[in-house]
Amino acid sequence: MSEFSKSRRSAWLKRKQRVGKRLHGTADKPRLTVYRSHRRIYAQLVDDDQGRTLIYADTTKASDCTLPEGFGGKRATAYRVGRSLAELAKANGVARVVFDRNGYLYHGRVAALAQGARDGGLEF
Repeated sequence: MSEFSKSRRSAWLKRKQRVGKRLHGTADKPRLTVYRSHRRIYAQLVDDDQGRTLIYADTTKASDCTLPEGFGGKRATAYRVGRSLAELAKANGVARVVFDRNGYLYHGRVAALAQGARDGGLEF
């Protein structure tokens, strides 16, 4: 790994720890955490009290839905993932969550996923 990649990864890990230590999910209000790779985006609802994943969604499980204006490419996929996660959460009786951006900046795919989850009916 190059020095640039190492410093970039260490900065991401610092942001992740700084943000993550203030967030805690429960069974009533689980933590919606996001992971972003180059090709895919993953989201899951986590109950930190019991240490288990309640619901998850990723790009392979994303359902088709109507997109807001200006969404395309990876942002459209992220919106669909958020929307399908919200539908699964509503079916399992979860209405409110705590959003954990996992050290990523709140723009682009992360913001599109959050908007999809909000449009699907989750509150955070």
